[in-house]
Amino acid sequence: MAFDFDLHAVSPELILTLTACIVLVADLFLPEDGKWLAMPLSAAGLFGSLAAIVSLWGRDSVTLAGTFEVDTFALVFKGLFCVIGLVILSISLNYFRVGHLPEGEYYFLMLSSLLGGFVIASSRDLIGTFIAIELISIPAFVMTGLRKRDARSNEAALKFFLFGVLSSAVMLYGMSLIYGITGETNLAAINDALSQRAEESIVILGVFFVIVGFAFKISAVPFHFWAPDTYEGAPSPVAAFLSTASKIGGFVGLLVLMFVAFPAVADAWRPAFAVLAALTMTVGNLIALRQRHIIRLLAYSGIAQSGYILVCFALISPGNIEASRQAFQSAVIYLSIYGLMDAGAFAAAVAFGRRGGSYFIDDYTGLWQRNPALAVMLAGFLLSLAGTPPMAGMWAKVFVFLATIEAEVYWLAIVMGINAVIAAWYYLAVVKRMFFEAPAPEMEGEVEVPYLMRTALGAVTLVLVAAFVFLPVVSDLAERSTWF
Repeated sequence: MAFDFDLHAVSPELILTLTACIVLVADLFLPEDGKWLAMPLSAAGLFGSLAAIVSLWGRDSVTLAGTFEVDTFALVFKGLFCVIGLVILSISLNYFRVGHLPEGEYYFLMLSSLLGGFVIASSRDLIGTFIAIELISIPAFVMTGLRKRDARSNEAALKFFLFGVLSSAVMLYGMSLIYGITGETNLAAINDALSQRAEESIVILGVFFVIVGFAFKISAVPFHFWAPDTYEGAPSPVAAFLSTASKIGGFVGLLVLMFVAFPAVADAWRPAFAVLAALTMTVGNLIALRQRHIIRLLAYSGIAQSGYILVCFALISPGNIEASRQAFQSAVIYLSIYGLMDAGAFAAAVAFGRRGGSYFIDDYTGLWQRNPALAVMLAGFLLSLAGTPPMAGMWAKVFVFLATIEAEVYWLAIVMGINAVIAAWYYLAVVKRMFFEAPAPEMEGEVEVPYLMRTALGAVTLVLVAAFVFLPVVSDLAERSTWF
């Protein structure tokens, strides 16, 4: 096969790579009081990558010997990674400067991890997918432990590293089995080869190991136990990154593998995803009910949100193309909206926590009186996570629910409905504290939010409201992202 290279197709990745290198080199020469300049450099690189993504819109191309594909699906998620990266940057600047934490290396690591997200969205090869998921994960291990003198941060980083390495080993073993069976690394070729051997035990075992490896990455129950401690111990912007960009990267890789490489084996792995989805939703929501720390609440909430997305994987059926298409579109919509609303919730929590560094839910009591704008925006993000109007999170859950009904998996739709009610309880409990209870005397006084944070929070809020109002735009984008 002749090797081809389309420079324009890989331009977002090249720009982000160049930016990461510039940030790394600049950090070596900048004085201590100028390290913060790494942040605007990183933001400029993300804007440049976003411009390259826009320039590729409407274009479908395959390069690098068929291993790298640029289509609407890839561009949507690359754009989402850019937006999430910009939101995380907006809450990182003040956090790292006030905390006297390393800045240049943090921004370099974050850009490197985002680069993994870019690659996994376009990779159509088993080796490329594995390298991309590791590129997402390995910088995240280091970012988690940047508070070097904090025992909780060290513990969080160690847990994340150990479980991350274990999951990578399990995933790689499954991929090696698939390669040994098919002799192929191209995902479409793998599907063709497996279509004749779908019922063989070794095939099912290989796919099972791949699913288990990704289940760790997306914190699906029972592979979730690292996530809450890691989120709480990591610097808060890093926790926001792990819960959004890192997790979405895992889901994008899983979508590509399940829908491109393994649909011929869907009858074998569909029940496993149904069980994973039900467990993840239920366990995440029930434990979230008892949380008193906002980061841990968002961590368990994020686990439950993973369960809703996993429902889409349980609906794939080679014999029902329409149900499979609707499930795929629902996953794209949910991931896109989830990335924004969860990043917004973390950003609002960090904006409040920077005043005294408190993240306990009790301290959010009476926030409406201390900063009405922050209270309204945080309430909006929580309502979106709960799936209530007027935020786009409602459509995310509705699409998945309708896809479940279309596929006639009624018991999973019932589980999802019950869990949505449970989730609404703890989200609305925080909203109630902010708006209908008075703050404690020691917590009185205005909460100031830096301009950059306010801008990012306001922009994300407007996007979520606009996505709720202009639903056809969202659904049309998801439909264009579908391969079949």
